[in-house]
Amino acid sequence: MRPPSSVQALTKFGRVRLSKSFFMRDFLFSEIAAIHGLPNIPDDPDLAIAAGTRLCEELLEPLQDAFGRIAVRGSYRSGEVNALGNRLMRGGKPAYNCSTNESSWAGHIWDKLDNRGLMGATACITVPGFIDRYPHAHDWTKLAWWIHDHLPYSSLCFFPVNFAFNIRWREVPERRIDSFVAPRGCLTKPGMANHDGSHEAEWRGITEGGLR
Repeated sequence: MRPPSSVQALTKFGRVRLSKSFFMRDFLFSEIAAIHGLPNIPDDPDLAIAAGTRLCEELLEPLQDAFGRIAVRGSYRSGEVNALGNRLMRGGKPAYNCSTNESSWAGHIWDKLDNRGLMGATACITVPGFIDRYPHAHDWTKLAWWIHDHLPYSSLCFFPVNFAFNIRWREVPERRIDSFVAPRGCLTKPGMANHDGSHEAEWRGITEGGLR
């Protein structure tokens, strides 16, 4: 598929169904692109579709089945949009806190393989049903450990507002969880004593009535 260059072509691209609940259009909105007047369109639509399909089918759909509707806070960024988000400064500080393009390949930049030649995709999401039941500062760890025990994620990174978090699928998963919410830092990664085994004691009961 060629990169969309007309409203008709972009409409058709946005209608591509990535999984039972998600379409490509769900992942294309970017505040950076909207404010700065940049197109947020992949150079390689086929790779973006392939990576996004794995993200949706293997991570987002199971999360939604377990916890109810998830909300996409942000997701795909074109290389141009991500580069602006990385370099723009205000008052001597980063304006948007985007990683470099190279760090974002196979992450927020779905249509580019990472430096190992691996495909991947990231979405920033919130889980309204979870945050309504578990609104306290440390509660995010319950969801993190549930994902760790149930889903083939590559990385998670949690943020303070609404416990939004980046969830990343990659062909060879890293299996690392970080957070900007207390307890801040790395919750787990390969080699840490808490990485392997079941963590059911941490997440037991968080899905009403069990998995659906």
